[in-house]
Amino acid sequence: MNPLVITTALTGAETTKKDQPNLPITPDEQVATAKACFEAGSRVLHLHIREDDGSPSQRLERFEEVISKVRKQVPEMLIQISTGGAVGVPFEERMAPLKLKPEMATLNAGTLNFGNEVFVNSPDDIIKLAEKFKEENVAPEIEVYESGMIDYVAKLVKKGYITHEPLHVQFVLGVPGGMSGKAKNIIYMAEHLKEEIPTATWGIAGIGRWQLPGAMIAMAMGGHIRTGFEDNIFYHKNVLADSNEQLVFRIVRIAKEFGRPLATPEQTKEILGL
Repeated sequence: MNPLVITTALTGAETTKKDQPNLPITPDEQVATAKACFEAGSRVLHLHIREDDGSPSQRLERFEEVISKVRKQVPEMLIQISTGGAVGVPFEERMAPLKLKPEMATLNAGTLNFGNEVFVNSPDDIIKLAEKFKEENVAPEIEVYESGMIDYVAKLVKKGYITHEPLHVQFVLGVPGGMSGKAKNIIYMAEHLKEEIPTATWGIAGIGRWQLPGAMIAMAMGGHIRTGFEDNIFYHKNVLADSNEQLVFRIVRIAKEFGRPLATPEQTKEILGL
């Protein structure tokens, strides 16, 4: 089977220390976690940053500090920053960290209800962000929360706003307000993506209780997997995970049993077109 790329979403913008006491917040905590997860088998770091008080941030200096330290201590790990930030962050602030030249960054493909809030990504802003990716020569990772977003991304590809090849699309499933991580949804999304953008690769970011079931389906279908405290803080129902790397180790162990090899750093670059 094709090699498996594991992405670690280690912090996110919503999870708190109260929810998960082992959440890495400071730059040093995030770097130590990135190193542990790489050694466990993860090859991509999905990065949100926080201030020392735990509040979500898009502050350029903070991103720069974490990225610099990760590149020094874990040079083979690919850095994928979030341009989603936290719900309500002004769009210009969300785009700003692209100038730091990470290997990848997220491009959210539409607006949706996000729990009790609205995560706004207007068509004009999506196009502006897509153009910024090309300007900064950063590879986009497209985040879609329901199937209509795949159609919209295909339209942007056709019109030349998104040009990276191969395009990597992340199915973020299980957000209250978006599609759930049911097996039939994942199968449909993967088939729909293949019809609309045949060369695209895809992965699953299952939220909460959908993380492990979604990962197992992606494992079997040849998709890739995102894990980590941004998406899920539990190891078993009502049992908190000890660390992000514990969640990575679980995926690695299952992949070994399944016979799916882990992507090397070089294979990861090839798969993602980097």
